[in-house]
Amino acid sequence: MIHPPSDRVSTRDAFDRDLRQLQDDFLRMGRLVDAAVQRAIEALQARSVEGAEAVIASDNVIDALHLQLEDRCLRLFATQQPMAKDLRMIAAVWAMTIDLERMGDHAEDIAKVTRRMAGEPPLTPLVDIPEMAELARGMLRDGLDAFVRGDAAQAERMARDDDKVDHLYAQVFMELLAYMIDDPKNIQRAILLLMVAQALERAADHATNLAERVIYMITGTLKELNA
Repeated sequence: MIHPPSDRVSTRDAFDRDLRQLQDDFLRMGRLVDAAVQRAIEALQARSVEGAEAVIASDNVIDALHLQLEDRCLRLFATQQPMAKDLRMIAAVWAMTIDLERMGDHAEDIAKVTRRMAGEPPLTPLVDIPEMAELARGMLRDGLDAFVRGDAAQAERMARDDDKVDHLYAQVFMELLAYMIDDPKNIQRAILLLMVAQALERAADHATNLAERVIYMITGTLKELNA
């Protein structure tokens, strides 16, 4: 059966609306993850159990949105037979929601550390860890902006900040190791702070994955960055 032109236009209009909604909800998920990382670090710095609990609770919202986006991607694949460019965008969003969900998990991990450390005196002023968080958040925001703009060069540039995060992680590791060697009583608190640094280092890795998927979406080429 040959559908009249009006039917084809109507179907395409509906598909375009679905794509826009998919993009909007993906960006909303990204903003929620960005806020979760910010609040997790603020709670750590303030040693706020209440702030940490709020971050842990917010992860349920991120997880739910992740599942909704995956389901929508599947339905678009199954029902719309998207063209190559649209197909890449849907596939990229599907992959990127996994990285966003894991970044949200890392924010939750940081909040759980804050909860465990609440009754302990500070081991050391937090300098490099908040800087790691700012870099990871900046990578995330730049990745979302590159997605909106369709800017592969911006995505590739933002992934380079992963090296800065790795460098700061190495600094934190050595500093905390020195505290553990200096006094065994420091070991538990140092390990917990190291867990925070690891969470941020991994969050930056997931942000790098976002950059790779944005580049794939735009160019059709999937290349590994910071290999």
